Parts: sequence; C-alpha cells; structure tokens
Amino acid sequence: MGIAAAGLGVGAIAPALAGSAPKPLPDASPKKLPRWRGFNLLNKFMAEGQKPFEERDFADIAELGFDFVRLPLDYRAWTDANAPKTLKEPVLKEIDQAVELGKKHGIHVQINFHRAPGFTVAKPPEPKSLWSDAEILDVCAHHWAVFAARYQGRPNNEVSFNLFNEPDDKVKPEDHRRVVERVAGAIRERDPKRLIVCDGRSWGTVPPTELLGLDVAVALHDYNPMPLTHYKAPWVNWDESWPEPIWPLRLNTGKYVVRATIARELIKPFQDLEAKGVGMMVGEFGCHNQTPHRYVLSWINDTLAEFKKANWGWALWNFTGSFGVCDSGRFDVAYEDWHGRKLDRAMLELLQAG
Repeated sequence: MGIAAAGLGVGAIAPALAGSAPKPLPDASPKKLPRWRGFNLLNKFMAEGQKPFEERDFADIAELGFDFVRLPLDYRAWTDANAPKTLKEPVLKEIDQAVELGKKHGIHVQINFHRAPGFTVAKPPEPKSLWSDAEILDVCAHHWAVFAARYQGRPNNEVSFNLFNEPDDKVKPEDHRRVVERVAGAIRERDPKRLIVCDGRSWGTVPPTELLGLDVAVALHDYNPMPLTHYKAPWVNWDESWPEPIWPLRLNTGKYVVRATIARELIKPFQDLEAKGVGMMVGEFGCHNQTPHRYVLSWINDTLAEFKKANWGWALWNFTGSFGVCDSGRFDVAYEDWHGRKLDRAMLELLQAG
C-alpha cells in the first residue's frame, strides 16, 4: 500500500523513517523484475555542466517511500576525446559513489548510457553509428566492460545496467540484436550474472522481440500522447497549431486520445513479450511543466493505474526539474516547502499510491 493510501502526509513520514535502516531490496532477474518505483537523476545527463550525485537526493527519495533511481549518463563525461578507450577515473568514482548511496539508502541504482559511444537521441548526433560501425561498437563494448569490472559481484538488487536509451525508429531489429549481443557479451566476460535491461526500439515504444534468448530484461518509455506530455517542450518538434492540452486529449480532428487506446497500442505488446519470460519495467514517463497541472495529474493517475495493473515498476523523468515532483517550475501548483525543495504534494501522493 502506498503512503498516501494509508492516509499519511509528508510531514508524518519523515520522523518515522529518519535514522531507520533501509528495507532490503527485492531480488531481480532478467525474467522477472521487481516493481521498483522511483526517478531519473540527471546529474550526468549531459557532459556539459555535469556534477556529482548528491546524497540529499537519495535520502529524500528514500524518505518519500521510493526505491529506485535510473542514472542517464553521457559517456563524454568520463571519456578523453583524444583517446576514446581512456576513461577518467575521477568521474567514474562519482558514479561509484551513487551506487554506494543507493546501497546506503535502500535504493536500486540503474546505470544507463543515455549517450553511448556511437548513439544518442539527443543533439548533436554521434559522428559514428553504433549500429553500423565496428570500430565504435568496440569502443562502446569496452566502456561497458569497464563498468562491469567495477561492479563485479555486486548483487543485482543493488545495481543493473540499461545499455542504450531509446534506440530510435531507424535502428533495425537485426542490428539491435547484434549490438546488444556484443555489448552484453563484453559485460558478462567480467561480471557473468549482471542484470541487463534494454529499452524498446522506436524511442522505447516497440517491444524488442529480436532480443529473445539474450537473457536481458526490457524497459518501455511512456510519454503518450506526446502533444500532452511534451506540450511546448523546446527540445521536440512542437507543432504550434496544437491547442493547450486537456486529458483525455482532444485532437484537432475532434477525436479523443484515451488511456484505453494507449494501453492497447503500447502496453499490450510489451505484455505479450513479458509472457515469453522477459522481465519488464517502465524506464521513463512523465509530463513537461507547460501542460496544465490538473490534466497532468489526471494523466499520471490513469498511467500509473496501467502500470499497477501490469505489475510493472517505473521511474518518473525526473525527481527535480520540469517533469519532477520537486522544483518543477510549474505555473499552476501550490508548492509545499519540504527539505528546502518546492514539493508538488498532489503529484507525490499519486506516485506514492501508484
């Protein structure tokens, strides 16, 4: 039962959890993932402006009742531009520290290459393609092998690897399988039992059935419908003709997008893959801060209900920032001061119950 469902507010949970030992994390395997719930932490999301992970975030996430963080990383943060196989130890130690903070506070840490050698959905694009260039694939496999060696033997309930963020719609299934097989092999040479999670293709929306037999779990991303979740987001090709969104979303045609349609078109295909013995989770979901808050809450409520029905764990993008439960910069929220943060209590209670 979520904390909100038990009728407890934030002020009530803080004293009860302060100083207490973290709950043991559940076991995790590629055939069955726990129902983790948590957030993406963006400290090293971009090499420019990267910073160490903060214990404050881990402590606050745990205090609010969550047990998972995904770390979307930019490989350029630890890479010597003139020597692509030379990794910067000081930066790697900052990632080690995040793993230790997760263990200390009872939070699973998932390491993700949001920008990997040879692939990113961000800008600028990589100069070489991971999916077609053997040289850059070798570099990428080396990077993951270094991470595998660093966390060799750590239990899978503490740390997992999420290889690539959102392979886009240009990535062919056969190339996806070939690359994952190569990188997973490099990881398992150093850490044979490491839990590996792979995002679906087409930005995390198409089940990667081509990976069956590789002993990897799968993550989907749910930002559907984009005209609601990414309203006025500057990094997407926003169509200015779209009106301010409501939920359910009314299209320009007069038709509505409802959660049942998303469940049928996005959720059900991933459930079909799960039924073949593949662990499943939601690596990202959320709503940008320009969508009216009341409709954000309605969408989150309906979306979490689908995840709960499927028994899938999830990670909101992000903890603090424009999608977050704290310091989101929304114009229409009565924020609550909490631990020096601006807390969106209404969203928090939905997440705690979800």
